[in-house]
Amino acid sequence: MTKRRLALLGLFALLLVPLGARWEERRDVDRMTGAASAFLRSLDEDQRAAATFAFEDDERSRFHFIPIEMFERSGVMIVDMNPSQRDRALDLLEAGLSQRGYLTATQIMELEDVLLALEGGQRFARDRDEYLFSIFGTPSVGENWAWRFEGHHVSLHFTIIGGEVAVVTPAFLGANPAEVREGPQAGRRVLGDREDAGRALVQALNAGQQDRAIIDVEAPRDILTGAETVVGPLDPVGIEARELTSEQSGMLFELIDVYLSLMSDEIAEHRRGRLLGGDTDSIRFAWAGSTEPGQPHYYRVQGPTFLIEYDNTQNGANHIHSVWREFDGDFGRDLLREHRDRHPHD
Repeated sequence: MTKRRLALLGLFALLLVPLGARWEERRDVDRMTGAASAFLRSLDEDQRAAATFAFEDDERSRFHFIPIEMFERSGVMIVDMNPSQRDRALDLLEAGLSQRGYLTATQIMELEDVLLALEGGQRFARDRDEYLFSIFGTPSVGENWAWRFEGHHVSLHFTIIGGEVAVVTPAFLGANPAEVREGPQAGRRVLGDREDAGRALVQALNAGQQDRAIIDVEAPRDILTGAETVVGPLDPVGIEARELTSEQSGMLFELIDVYLSLMSDEIAEHRRGRLLGGDTDSIRFAWAGSTEPGQPHYYRVQGPTFLIEYDNTQNGANHIHSVWREFDGDFGRDLLREHRDRHPHD
């Protein structure tokens, strides 16, 4: 391993570990398990039946991010909960996300109020409470179980394997409008960090590097992987991390961390460890569309095991779709297989 690669890995680790972070006595997985159990206890019999599924149920791998009217979802909806049940549901969401991630998710839900005002109810019945929680398996120490939080522009899938490791993938977040331009929330850019970090990187490249990184002058209308249940690597285009300067590499890893920092500390640290343990030099960054603010644009970051996609083209380039996918790890497939190899009688 070259000195440059070691330096980059050290920079990556430094960038991705929160300053002053202190591990709580209880792990994030334990907190999620307790929060999920409390949430289920708060539900009445009919709600609990609607919210719970077997761990192996096909429902666990259903995935979409379009409005509720366009894609039938299962689970118990926030709008159908009493205040105490809502508190328990949001406790579960908070347990799976970082403080930053929780704020982002709830602000996306609040954008439904903005859309309601902008559209006047002409397209969809926008409602910030039309988001559903679903539990797969029994939340308990040592068990395999999962939970999902999903609705318009939010689709988060948490999988806990053997009570020890959790993943959240697919992890989709969208924002419409990407920038609120009028009304009480004017100036809010819920996913502005994803836009800004990507643009900062492409603008930091020199002309020769941009020739390799910019793959098309026109951005695709949406993320290429859509809502596919299983995704594979996209075409290996763009510029590789090995072709970047140390400063540019730091910007690439900061961009990756914008997505990882959505997750709770333990989940994010686990994913960072797996990423650092692989081939970081071959991570590719690709851009399409204009590099100027306010114009349609798209980017992706692709490594040997993961894919980040971001697109902002719709509604006059004011409508973001973004996602983190794992080629072999969505819905915890890789960790579940590893766990079963170690415990063949489970």
